[in-house]
Amino acid sequence: MKKNQVLLVDGMALLFRGFFATAFRGNFMKTSKGIPTNGVYQFMRYFLDAVSKFEPTHVICCWDMGSKTFRTELYPQYKANRDAPPEELIPQFDLIKEVVESFNMPNIGLENFEADDCIGTLAKVYAEDNDVIILTGDQDILQLVDENIEVAIMRKGQGNYEVFSRDNFYEKKGISPGQIIDLKGLMGDTSDNYPGVKGIGEKTALKLIREYGTIDEMLNNLEQLPKGVQTKIKANMDMLHLSRNLAEIKCDVPVSCQLDHALWQYEKEKIESKFNELEFKNLAKLL
Repeated sequence: MKKNQVLLVDGMALLFRGFFATAFRGNFMKTSKGIPTNGVYQFMRYFLDAVSKFEPTHVICCWDMGSKTFRTELYPQYKANRDAPPEELIPQFDLIKEVVESFNMPNIGLENFEADDCIGTLAKVYAEDNDVIILTGDQDILQLVDENIEVAIMRKGQGNYEVFSRDNFYEKKGISPGQIIDLKGLMGDTSDNYPGVKGIGEKTALKLIREYGTIDEMLNNLEQLPKGVQTKIKANMDMLHLSRNLAEIKCDVPVSCQLDHALWQYEKEKIESKFNELEFKNLAKLL
């Protein structure tokens, strides 16, 4: 029996990408009522292209539910380097969810957690009996690659994806998916604004993870490391453990969605009505 193919969409990744891809040309697209729609329009173009390519049987869209999460409680500077969203994007956060609903597609999100945590939790549950593909532009999600879980990273231009699976991961990255967490614990993540071990960059972090496998194993052999590296790790031990914790996607958060609620089965009239309301003239042709 052919397995279900479950597509988990990283909603924020697609919306931000769609917004900035069109906004840099000053093309904000507005309805006749003055509501900006460029992010929503481009989101739908990305999304419909991915559905056409990956042919899922089930689709779910996951969202961040605000900037405060358990990670900001652990480390208040987490993602604090990010600018507030542009004012033209703000009304599109609710709008995109309405459009997703018009496809009879579940919107999933949970206060105090990120979309990544919802995606990780659902992916692990569904992968027991189904094939899962995660659509995102976010490299952090690569740590979820596993048996029956693939990650499609969106590349520049529409319709370009790099698909990571258990079979090709090591060849592409030189480490295993789970080791990404330890790698980030050591080198930190400038886009998420946590430092890892000060003075250790990607090159050294990769070397250590390839040699010792995990941070724990590296710490068991701390005295064998070069003196300079030892000194940096000892001086930043708390931040090493904290960074590793921040990097890890939680796969046991209290979200669930019955798979039959996510069946990819839409009513064309319902969507066309929503597209007409937003004055999207050409999108209906992509259905």
